[in-house]
This record gives sequence, structure tokens and C-alpha cells, in this order.
Amino acid sequence: MNTNLTTNTGDFIKTLTQAAVAYRGENNNRPQPEAIVNALLQAEKSAKQHRLTYDFAALAGTWKLCFATGTKKAQKRGGIILGKGWYVPQLIKIYISFSPSATEDISKGEVANQVKLGSLLLKLTGPAKYIGKKNILAFDFTQIYLNLFGRTIYQQKIRSGKVESEDFYTQPIAKQAFFAFFIVTQDFIAARGRGGGLALWIRE
Repeated sequence: MNTNLTTNTGDFIKTLTQAAVAYRGENNNRPQPEAIVNALLQAEKSAKQHRLTYDFAALAGTWKLCFATGTKKAQKRGGIILGKGWYVPQLIKIYISFSPSATEDISKGEVANQVKLGSLLLKLTGPAKYIGKKNILAFDFTQIYLNLFGRTIYQQKIRSGKVESEDFYTQPIAKQAFFAFFIVTQDFIAARGRGGGLALWIRE
């Protein structure tokens, strides 16, 4: 795992750290959305230039979505049409969790995505696989849960993908949903989705 950051990364690391701290409510000094988008693009560029790689284990845990961009109404940057970035409203809590497999195959694991609004919780879970050389995590949601006041009121298998979980690991990445991570720290992670949007999560 090569995660060395050179000294010229100070600006974007500072901006992203500031965003994470402010989003947690430790202060009110949130960077402007444009500054976050620029910092994410700089981090992505730096990761490619220095060929940074991260282990799946570094993603383990639960992360809260802090900031995201769309891909429709925007300027053209780096060949991708990025929308204006936005902080996720504190009223809505969106989490993603990664759990590497306990088996010898460290590229396999599970993913869970949760959206919480008040006492209502929607959760999607499924298999995940990680390609360390490219920092790409592919996933598929195969189960849906709906909880109300901490109790499961609905549970069902879903077929968001076209194959069963057992066959998921043999399918090509090109046919799967994925995140390409370009920065992973103890406090926050960031990635570009298959659709081209950028996202920043903070550790829960």
C-alpha cells in the first residue's frame, strides 16, 4: 500500500480536513462548495500522478456522506461534466459501510448503504470486491431493509444486479457499479463514482 502524500498536497488536504471538521459541527468554518470540488479534483490528480494505492482494510468501517457533486448541470472539468457540489443536509443522514471478508481473499467483502430520516431507516446491503491496484471498489445491492423506530418492518431480496451474489465476483467491473477512491485517511475518504460524480465521506 502506497499512501505517501507529497508536500504540495497541503492545500487540498487542508480544505478537505476543514470540511470534515466543520460538517461534524466542531466549527462553522465550512469551505465553499467550489473550493471542495477543486480540492477533490486536486486530490484525484495527485493520486494518479503518485500512483497511490490503498488496501481494502483502510476503507473498513462506517462513513457518513458529507459532500457530493452531480454530473449534469456544470462546467467541463477534466473531461467530466461536473455539477455544482453540495453539502448533504444534516437532517438527512447517509452512510456507507465497508466490511472486508474475514477469509484469505482480502479483495472480497460486503457493502451497506443507509439513509436515515428521523426514525425511518432504509438500508441496502450486498457483496463488494476491491481492486487494489486501481483503488476501485465494485458493489451490488441484493438486500433491502426498512426500519422504523429501530425495528425492521420490511425485508426483501432485490436484484439491482443481473447475477446472484455468488457470481458477482466473476463479473467484469465495466458491468458493475463502483467507486474509484483517490484519497483515504483516518478521518475522511473520497471517490469518483461510475457516473463521474465526486463524493466525500467522513468517518462516523
